[in-house]
Amino acid sequence: MLRRLLVVLVGFALLPAAAHAARLPAGSSIGPRFGFSVDPDQFVIGGQFSTGELAPDISFDPNLELGFGDHQTVIALNLDGHYHFDVHNSQWQPYLGFGVGVNFISVDVPAPFEDTSDTQVGGNFIIGTTVPTRSGSQFLAEMKLGLGDIPTLKILAGWHFPLR
Repeated sequence: MLRRLLVVLVGFALLPAAAHAARLPAGSSIGPRFGFSVDPDQFVIGGQFSTGELAPDISFDPNLELGFGDHQTVIALNLDGHYHFDVHNSQWQPYLGFGVGVNFISVDVPAPFEDTSDTQVGGNFIIGTTVPTRSGSQFLAEMKLGLGDIPTLKILAGWHFPLR
C-alpha cells in the first residue's frame, strides 16, 4: 500500500513539469483541496490540476485525494472533466462534470484479525463553482456524488493557482 501511495504521489509531483512541457492551454492551474466524504465518513485532503479549456468551456481536472477516518485510509485518483457555464454579470463560474475514480482502500481491522486492502472503481457526478480571488487565484467549491464502489458524497473546497 505504501509503495502504491509513493508512486501516485511522485506522479502528481511531476504534473507541473509535464504541464509545462505539454504547452497546456491558458488557464491551466494547480492547487490544494480539502473537505469530507460520506460512506466512508472521512476527512479528505488532496490536490488538483486543471488543464484550462481543452475545448470551449470544457476542462480536464484530475485530482488526488487522501481520506482519513472510519477505520480506513482511502487514496482516490479521480480523472474528472468539467463543463463550465458563463453567468452573465457574475464572476462566479459554475460547472457540471463527470469523472472516473480509482480508490485504493486500506481498512484497519481490530486484533486478532489482519488489516485488509482493496481497489475499487466508480464514477463521480460533479457540481461545483469557481470564483476569482484578489490575488489572481481561484477559490472552488465542489460536490461529488459517487456512483459505484466509491464514497457516496464528497463536499470539497480548494484553490486553483495559475501555472502561467
